[in-house]
Amino acid sequence: MDYPDDSALLTRLLAGEQKAFRELVGTYQSAMRAVAFAIVGSRNADEVVQDAWLAVVRNLDSFQGRSSLKTWLLTITANTAKTRLKHNRREVLLDDLPGPHGSVGDERFAADGHWLLAPHAWHQDTPEALLTEGELRECLEKTLASLSELQGSVLLLRERQGLELDEICNLLQVSLSNVRVLLHRARLKVFATLEHFEETGQC
Repeated sequence: MDYPDDSALLTRLLAGEQKAFRELVGTYQSAMRAVAFAIVGSRNADEVVQDAWLAVVRNLDSFQGRSSLKTWLLTITANTAKTRLKHNRREVLLDDLPGPHGSVGDERFAADGHWLLAPHAWHQDTPEALLTEGELRECLEKTLASLSELQGSVLLLRERQGLELDEICNLLQVSLSNVRVLLHRARLKVFATLEHFEETGQC
């Protein structure tokens, strides 16, 4: 199956266009890092991503289009990370580090992980509101940094990159039930931060 959105970019990449390569890096770097981070941890993630990009450049002309470019890139990253892991073995655990505000109860959320009763919306039409938005962003970044490697990576791959749960399972070699638990715990911590900020105006 050919992916039409990829074909034009691939043609430009194969022609050696530097701008096309910069677009590719800009689009997929964070997803690749999330995959590497989940498998090898923060110490080796950047090195894995660099090695993965080298593999991409070497193998670009053999890309068949049977999957999307994104899937191909993330698979190369996962394989590179797994190779690194064999040389620097560590145990991948279902960590559940506490967030800055703990968590909130499951009864607050629907089965799909969304609020049953959402927090009140912030109005962004005043300088004070815009300042609050920046402060909230900082709070959320702190919460994301407090997540375990697997939780943070699963959340990023699902929410920011839009990967399906089975794709995440395949890339990280984690069971579907574990991916669901990791995603649920990460979302609870993010929701707890949102709720705490709404109530207090502070992290």
